[in-house]
Amino acid sequence: MTNLPCILFAGGKSSRMGEDKTLLPFGGYDTLCEYQYRRLQKIFSNVYISTKNPQKFSFDAEFILDKSDTYAPTAGFAAIYENLDAERFFVLGVDMPFVDEKVILPLLHADDAKKDATLALSHNGVESLCGIYHRSLQPRFEDMLAKGEHKLRKLLDSVDTVLVPFENEAAFLNLNRPQEYQKAKELYDIIY
Repeated sequence: MTNLPCILFAGGKSSRMGEDKTLLPFGGYDTLCEYQYRRLQKIFSNVYISTKNPQKFSFDAEFILDKSDTYAPTAGFAAIYENLDAERFFVLGVDMPFVDEKVILPLLHADDAKKDATLALSHNGVESLCGIYHRSLQPRFEDMLAKGEHKLRKLLDSVDTVLVPFENEAAFLNLNRPQEYQKAKELYDIIY
């Protein structure tokens, strides 16, 4: 178990899903968010959920409240930097239920304190919500939020980032649409 804080991003609109994906049942839990939270607690000693509405969750957890009206990861990052006393932290999107120790541990080992971030590189490209961010990026996120700029990849192209390549496509299945959710449930039944 690592002392590096872990933040589960669960503050999006879920517009492509058509309903709040954080509240969809998954992996034997009432919600995808609780599934992810419980799973990550086995790896990280401190797990937080970044959200705009903690009241929607029916399980006990530690939350980082994103008070911004903006629905973008930049708002979540700004809230994390403001509320978390840590030089670096691991982030994971709630909609990536197959990122496990086989992805997380190599990222932890590759992290370099002199860099700004350490992120997974999959067949999709840079996985901006799967990796480690450092305090050095706080001013950049605050500036982006103030300017209404929300392209994480643009930011990551301009900072010093360690990219860790992964071959396993299934690990990075992202649940944005109903068909991806169905595929993930089928894959979960096969794997577990």
